[in-house]
Amino acid sequence: MRIVLVGPPGAGKGTQATRLAEKLRIPHISTGDLFRANISRQTELGKLAKSYIDAGNLVPDEVTIAMAKDRMAQPDADGGFLLDGFPRNVSQAEALDELLKSEGIKLDAVLDLEAPEDEVVKRIAGRRVCRKDSAHVFHVTYSPPKQDGVCDLCGGELYQRNDDSEETVRTRLEVYHTQTEPIIGYYRAQGLVVTISATGPVDEVTGRALEALKSGQ
Repeated sequence: MRIVLVGPPGAGKGTQATRLAEKLRIPHISTGDLFRANISRQTELGKLAKSYIDAGNLVPDEVTIAMAKDRMAQPDADGGFLLDGFPRNVSQAEALDELLKSEGIKLDAVLDLEAPEDEVVKRIAGRRVCRKDSAHVFHVTYSPPKQDGVCDLCGGELYQRNDDSEETVRTRLEVYHTQTEPIIGYYRAQGLVVTISATGPVDEVTGRALEALKSGQ
């Protein structure tokens, strides 16, 4: 299957993308991974992207699209892929359509993870990260540490990242609504959108997504 995954910050896209890609046996292609891989390998696209990032500017669409094109051309993507974080706006969606058309392939579905805004804010603003090991993540409501402010795993201090503050989260949501959400309407016009609720236990959301993709509803 060839799938685009969309949803607001905090909807659990990263978690679900990893799980769905594994279940469907297709590569998970995320924009962040594309940037990191190209920059670490010092490809021409990576050097170009880094020059924009270092200058504090957004990486232009054409650079992101070129990276995605290169990744989708890899042998492991012959049987399909799951795109996470790309396309990010309608112009990227149009470019993706043209790219796939030139290869004689097309998307099978656009999976829209739907979550109430207040729930999204609660999920992100409640996260606490360990200063010693950023892989150790807790949540004040859903997975609180045994001792307030202390990592259960290594004893490090838990803190709230600046981009997890409620004010920043609401700004990120506004950017999503303005820039990315319009692609749902774009793909809905093509009959590709499958919308599911992203609330509830992770396993339930994954099962819901697989069933929706299977039925196409």
